[in-house]
Amino acid sequence: MAQNPDVDDYLIAPDPQAVRLTRAVQGRDHTGAATTIRVVEERPLTIYLNAQEIVTAMTIGDYPEYLALGFLRNQHMLRPDEEITGVDYDEELEVVVVRTTRATDYEDKLQRKTRTSGCAVGTVFGDMMEGLSDVKLADTPVRTSWLYALSAKINRTPSLYLEAGAIHGTVLCQGDRPLVYMEDVGRHNAVDKIAGWMLSERVPAADKILYTTGRLTSEMVIKTAMMGIPVLASRSGFTAWGVEIAQEVGLTLIGRMKGKRFVCLSGEGRLIRDADPDQIAEEPKRSGRKGDGQ
Repeated sequence: MAQNPDVDDYLIAPDPQAVRLTRAVQGRDHTGAATTIRVVEERPLTIYLNAQEIVTAMTIGDYPEYLALGFLRNQHMLRPDEEITGVDYDEELEVVVVRTTRATDYEDKLQRKTRTSGCAVGTVFGDMMEGLSDVKLADTPVRTSWLYALSAKINRTPSLYLEAGAIHGTVLCQGDRPLVYMEDVGRHNAVDKIAGWMLSERVPAADKILYTTGRLTSEMVIKTAMMGIPVLASRSGFTAWGVEIAQEVGLTLIGRMKGKRFVCLSGEGRLIRDADPDQIAEEPKRSGRKGDGQ
């Protein structure tokens, strides 16, 4: 990827030009004129844990190993101290096999289903809240100057969203630096890729911020808390259950973050207001994203 000041800070940044992630489709616009646009690909990825098929996820197809690891970790199928002996991806079969030293058997908990790109379908079984009462999030301070800097930088980052739309983004950040930016057709997939990267690279969570372009739902809050990340921020709005769970676990939840404006509905105590909002420029209308109201 060519040097770009908007991606230099990232360890992993989107690659909007990756050939397998979008395709050109011809159609006609509102005037009847011929037009060609790029649209995001969807392809199935089947995840195995040892010899057992767990789920088939609809995904854009990048970072399949991270997606598999993160999904299994966020579904409590991989323990925090799990000894993983291999993560094997077969591109032709579109299959990832995660292998562990521990024998695993989740047949009694699973009902075979396809995990679709629909944003509300993020789990295989309804026990995501298992273990949530034991979560203890670090009281890591968060400077509002960091939030403003992250929002401005992330919105300038070249991405599949800007190339083709119809996609969600999630960014792992530390201080005012965005580290890893993942995109997918479902926001749950993007979060799972972040979780998989953190698990693979043994990255600590206590000093991190998770930024998402999607709405702050119960699923997003639960996954963030279970990953051990104390702050979740978004351009978009909240759901009531998402706010309630964030308050219960002590997660700092910040939404509607555009330009100088944001709303914090949980975990206000972590915020250090070191930036004067009057000195922050309003966001240009052209910077708005399709995910803003989602």
